Amino acid sequence: MKKIANFLFETGMLKKTPRTGYQFLGSGKESVAEHTFRVVCIGYTLSKLVSEKINEVRLLKMCLFHDLPEARTGDHNYVNKKYVSIDEKKAIHDLTSPLPFGSEIAELIQEFTLQTTLESRLANDADQLDFLLQLKEYGDLGNKYTHDWSQAVMKRLQTKVAQNLAKEILETDSSAWWFHDKTDPWWVNGKKEKNKG
Repeated sequence: MKKIANFLFETGMLKKTPRTGYQFLGSGKESVAEHTFRVVCIGYTLSKLVSEKINEVRLLKMCLFHDLPEARTGDHNYVNKKYVSIDEKKAIHDLTSPLPFGSEIAELIQEFTLQTTLESRLANDADQLDFLLQLKEYGDLGNKYTHDWSQAVMKRLQTKVAQNLAKEILETDSSAWWFHDKTDPWWVNGKKEKNKG
């Protein structure tokens, strides 16, 4: 149980590990754990939209664990990766080898990296769609650099379902989900209208 307790403490490190690309974008910040949460939600959504038969549980596990090695390596953005070498294999081995279920996590991360299965391509697309959503949010708030970044992310998407969703994301105002009905009395009064019946 001590090894499992250590593993759970290590997963908590992702809440403290910043994603580093935003320093180049000039706005925004999030932890690896925050990123992972939405990647899992996107993976679940893609699993419901794809027409092919897939292993949904495997897809969700890949989304959940895809960045787990960053608890040891930190997050390295595209600029960092031009100059810094990361021994991710060692990080994965050291992280998973003490665990009775570690080989499964290692296999999931390897499958995610190789992108040879539909589930792994969908998981990678979920990873990219989370970034695209972030870029759209920051672009809607005025960051002029997000357009070029968004175009690069679009080129990374591998599945038709993710490409179609990405187009919709780029055409949708990021605040529309809550700010679309400005005729609602709540916007004027700051409270629900009382039932008059």
